[in-house]
Amino acid sequence: MAIPEAHRRNFETLLCAAADGNLALLECIDATSGEPRYVICAVGRERGDFIMTPFGHLHDGDPFAAYIPPGNPD
Repeated sequence: MAIPEAHRRNFETLLCAAADGNLALLECIDATSGEPRYVICAVGRERGDFIMTPFGHLHDGDPFAAYIPPGNPD
């Protein structure tokens, strides 16, 4: 399964933000469910303001039960 190019670029951006120390974990509210989510964000600056770019949220529960790795027949 090929990873889409847009996801590869976003991952590279995330790696650069991590290398520069520009990541944040924010508590946000899920726009659909209203539940709290803990969101991984890249932190940027624009005209003196902080800009938070969300990349994903931490999984609630057991992430090993939620995902099947590629090539795993189970």
